Formats: sequence, structure tokens, C-alpha cells
Amino acid sequence: MPESPDSVAWFVAHARPRCEKKVVQYCGDLGIDTTLPCYRSVRKYRGKTVHFEKPLFPGYVFLKALPEQRGKIYQSDYVANLLTVHDQTLFQQQLLDILRALETGLDIVLAPEIGKGTRVKIKNGALAGVEGWVEERYGFDTVLLRLEFIGQAAAVKLNAADLEQI
Repeated sequence: MPESPDSVAWFVAHARPRCEKKVVQYCGDLGIDTTLPCYRSVRKYRGKTVHFEKPLFPGYVFLKALPEQRGKIYQSDYVANLLTVHDQTLFQQQLLDILRALETGLDIVLAPEIGKGTRVKIKNGALAGVEGWVEERYGFDTVLLRLEFIGQAAAVKLNAADLEQI
């Protein structure tokens, strides 16, 4: 049964960098339901252990709103774009599956869609800003990256989390 234009629907807010929680707060102030799947990250700083709640999908906040509320959402300085969800039922089921997986307490992190032959840019470390091609993938987190200089190629192993697809 199709939803009427004035019924609540899922939207995906593309947030500005590191503004996901601000989008949640802004929408909450407007009475708009939001979902921000997060995972727990633990870091050690000078012997001190610090726990963080990080967004599983950086840059995205899922919200249920009336179509006429789109304008108010856009008024936020934290929202770069608002994406329409075309298959509401499938989206909701997939989101519920992800939330259920997060509730298990298992280690869950974003799996980058970076495969062999993908052109990437290195985000972190000594090679930040360098572009190359994924030569091979070893498990979840290790990528052999081909970097070409003056017609020659060199390969380096990197963590997949340090790459972004271009």
C-alpha cells in the first residue's frame, strides 16, 4: 500500500563532516525522529582509556519526517543534502537489521567497498593525499595499493580504513 504524500517517510540526511550528532540534536528539537547507528571505539591516550561512540556510517543520519519538514531540515547548517528513500520497506528492514546487529555487542565496523582495481586516495598517515589503485585485498583491513610514479609502480600495504574511494 503506497504511502500518501503527507505521511511520515524515511530520509537520509547527508551531514557535514563530524556533524552527525548535531543533526540528531537539531532534528530532535524539531520533533523529528532520527536514527544514528553508532559503534563503540576505545582509544588509549598516555595510559588513559577513552571510549567513544562513533557513527557506523560517517556523514549520514537516518530520519523519519513529513515531506513538508524537508525545508526545516535543510535550514540546519549541519545538513549538506537530504536524500529521498525510494524503497521505504527495504530501507527500514535493512536499518533494523543493522541496529539489531549493533545490539549484539559484537565488533561491527563499516566495511569499505574498496575492491581490486578501485582508484583510491590515502586519507591518513605519511602517505596522506597520495592516490593509487587497489592491487589486491587481504581480508577485511589490509590492501595492497599500487602507486605509479613516472611510469613506474611501487606497492605498499595499507589499512583499508585509511583509504577513500575516488
